[in-house]
Amino acid sequence: MAQTFNTERLEKRIPMTVAVHLCGQESASDVETTFTEDVSSRGARVASVRRWRTNDTLKIQSLPGGFQSLARVAYCHPHPEGYVIGLEFLEPNGRWVINAPFGSGKPLQG
Repeated sequence: MAQTFNTERLEKRIPMTVAVHLCGQESASDVETTFTEDVSSRGARVASVRRWRTNDTLKIQSLPGGFQSLARVAYCHPHPEGYVIGLEFLEPNGRWVINAPFGSGKPLQG
């Protein structure tokens, strides 16, 4: 049974380039090194050479840094050099570049 998710963004994203590794769930050996276009405490827009499907689950890890998370693909759009994907962090662990807003009760530090 397919899950449906609310597509309304809870907070604005900040334009920021962060180096990351992306790895699909099917093949841990298929790791892509790429960059974010914008970020928030709950997700990121990331460039990718691979076409992802909406609701795919992947692993994202920041470089350098200790952040990693399972993430849900919210969208995948064609881009001149491949695709851009919107990611929603599902199981954040470690320190991301943006902390959750004060009072949200969900800091991204593990």
